Amino acid sequence: MKWSEISIHTTQEAVEPISHILHEAGASGVVIEDKVELLKERESVYGEIYQLDPNDYPDEGVVIKAYVPVDHFSPENIAEIKDAINKLTEYQIDLGENKLQINEVDDEDWATAWKKYYHPVKISDRFTIVPTWETYEPVHSDELIIELDPGMAFGTGTHPTTVLCIQALEKTVEQDDVIIDVGTGSGVLSIAASMLGAKEVLALDLDPVAVESAHMNCELNKVANVVTVKQNNLLHDIEGTKDVIVANILAEIIVQFIDEAYALLKQGGKFITSGIIDMKKEEVKLALIKAGFEIEETKILEDWVAYIAVKK
Repeated sequence: MKWSEISIHTTQEAVEPISHILHEAGASGVVIEDKVELLKERESVYGEIYQLDPNDYPDEGVVIKAYVPVDHFSPENIAEIKDAINKLTEYQIDLGENKLQINEVDDEDWATAWKKYYHPVKISDRFTIVPTWETYEPVHSDELIIELDPGMAFGTGTHPTTVLCIQALEKTVEQDDVIIDVGTGSGVLSIAASMLGAKEVLALDLDPVAVESAHMNCELNKVANVVTVKQNNLLHDIEGTKDVIVANILAEIIVQFIDEAYALLKQGGKFITSGIIDMKKEEVKLALIKAGFEIEETKILEDWVAYIAVKK
């Protein structure tokens, strides 16, 4: 079988929205080539990515690659992808070079070859992300394991914004909390919240493919009895009082529903926000304070920021 390789040279800031666009276009997964991976110190005890070739990475920016069958792709699809990416500038997202290339490649097990680079990764004090095809024995008795298949789950769960959210959930979630996960994607944050003792988690996403993926991952991790996955536009028409709301979404989207999050949280409830590139952190911080939140903690990883805000 022949495949179309869609390659986009862009910025770290644009990785998540462009990845979403590619998923919408029919890609079942994406490959992200970011030179920062070469600079990370990695503990081999956790089986993290190793033996990376510098020649596979751009000198500047990030390259996102996706693959779709040639017979399922057309020039119209390419034009739609370009148009959707260009529209991201309306949200002040820096697209960098914004160079898109299409190559035709043979089926050489590309869909599984990348798996040799993806192994169990410890992303916080308690959580380890484990791909479904790996066998992994916990290192510590209180270690929590989240199983994911990145091919179906919009990424490996190890992006800095996801790591920041999970670390914040570790510090925030209390036994029997009621939680909302806005823009759940793979469902990884909802899974983490349930494993930390939440009584009820509502996982929301506008994308029906994400909703299906989150359902599958919740079943895989045996938390479907706690997590309810629902297609929904942000917090529209959601009712009830919640203990925690978590959102790993672009800064431009977060500021659109801060007031709704404030209204849904109980006094002392916490709003965890990530997906915030460093240059947008003040915009989100000011919007949180304006809504009535108090910033309890600011967490930073690489160029990304997360806030833990409290309703006073």
